[in-house]
Amino acid sequence: MGLSKIISGAVNGIDAFGVEIEVNLTYTGDPQIVIVGLPDAAVRESQYRVCSALTNKNFEAFNGRTVVNLAPADVRKEGPIFDLPIAIGIILTSLADNLNKKKYKLEPALPLHETAIIGELSLSGEVRKVKGVLPIAIKLKEMGIKNFLVPADNANEAAVVNGLNVYPVTNLVHALDVIMGDVDDEPVAYNISDIVSVNEHKTLDFVDVKGQEMAKRAIEVAVAGGHNILLVGSPGTGKSMLARRISSILPPMSEEEIMEITKIHSIAGKLPPNMPLMVERPFRSPHHTVSDAGLLGGGTQPSPGEVTLAHLGVLFLDELPEFNRKVLEVMRQPLEDGFVTISRVAGSNVFPSRFILVAAMNPCPCGYSGDLNHNCRCSRQQIQRYRNKVSGPLLDRIDIHIEVPSTNFTNLQSIPDGASSADLKMGVDIARDIQKGRFAGMGSIRTNADMGRREISKFCFLDKETSEIMEYAMNEMHYSPRAHDRILKVARTIADIAQSENIRPEHLQEALQYRALDRTLWV
Repeated sequence: MGLSKIISGAVNGIDAFGVEIEVNLTYTGDPQIVIVGLPDAAVRESQYRVCSALTNKNFEAFNGRTVVNLAPADVRKEGPIFDLPIAIGIILTSLADNLNKKKYKLEPALPLHETAIIGELSLSGEVRKVKGVLPIAIKLKEMGIKNFLVPADNANEAAVVNGLNVYPVTNLVHALDVIMGDVDDEPVAYNISDIVSVNEHKTLDFVDVKGQEMAKRAIEVAVAGGHNILLVGSPGTGKSMLARRISSILPPMSEEEIMEITKIHSIAGKLPPNMPLMVERPFRSPHHTVSDAGLLGGGTQPSPGEVTLAHLGVLFLDELPEFNRKVLEVMRQPLEDGFVTISRVAGSNVFPSRFILVAAMNPCPCGYSGDLNHNCRCSRQQIQRYRNKVSGPLLDRIDIHIEVPSTNFTNLQSIPDGASSADLKMGVDIARDIQKGRFAGMGSIRTNADMGRREISKFCFLDKETSEIMEYAMNEMHYSPRAHDRILKVARTIADIAQSENIRPEHLQEALQYRALDRTLWV
């Protein structure tokens, strides 16, 4: 009878926790592996993969029952991530019991109490890539772990955590050789500061969009302050074209933001091929058939949805009224709070969801209401029913509403090249630098859009003339208190682009223009 303990890790939400794997060989009863400690189906199936891998790698068979305990036993474990540590635990236990001694010595070269192991096994004993390596590596470092054995395909992802000796392993035998010191493998090194972002969207430039200078300006303001924006226009006016080019003016990410986004995509298994880190801000564009669980996240063991995968980036919803009304309404919390809470019987998970919402829609079902070049075929009731698919409370949470007008062939040919991505990015970078200094040391507040009531009162001061303009607009347009705050935040961003310390009347007037659709479309 023998007992061994192996350290591993797992993910719960977007955070990780340490797992101690206890392996006990009894040599009595029928040969089998029993896994306890709240395993899901994928974890329970480890017994078959482990047994096959041990056999195919020519390890001496063991007789009797093997009990594997995953501690803490009151937290659910999921996925095939424990295959490799379970197999290693069985082998080390058998060594202590005089099995498999022909090849291996008794004492590991890497101290087991300072070494963690993760990895999925194939039936032949090869080690396969797993999800969530980065948050696990971060947690293990906090626990004082020094050595970390990971699948070779996950090595660079884990190696960005300084202070861990990361050993990539390709198969079960290789992993055991590393532990025993029978190979001269060196830990993998990967420096996050050496990353050079390659812009996948460098071929997309706003200069390609003919006209639509007002829409370009609205997008510049939206990106500069992190504001949500709605584009309304007839088919073919360039709404999607404008939205897809937003990636070309997004500000670069800090190392902290890179790690934050990479954690999320690592857990979801969405990291780009051969890229251990997310070096570009995400741009997510789910289809209008997406479910509320697909958008917000969910499952028995909740996983991130589109709003979380878009964290610190852009969520683009094209043809907004085509989305299920229920799906759109569940977006109120992430738009207001910047996070999503998913509650299950076993507990709650909080996922970050601070993104720029870019939505696009037609003004009516046929798409040509108000278009000077086409006749609209829709009745007033059809138009109203179509627009009501986007509720007032949701619209209230979108800071900027802008019309994207159509143009005819003659005008299209005569329109000169307008603002390019480089032109717009200059204003974005200026405003973001100002906000970085303004909100330094203020936690989760990164942009003007993140400001709460207290910050608005402090940074959005209006002089007498500007205050009178705001008062008049509130009385005439009947804006809600939420709309009032969002107008001030947009005005603050416009002032930042102009490098103005105070919000001037022209800044507020421009911000008010971006709320005109409250009246023209939904009243």
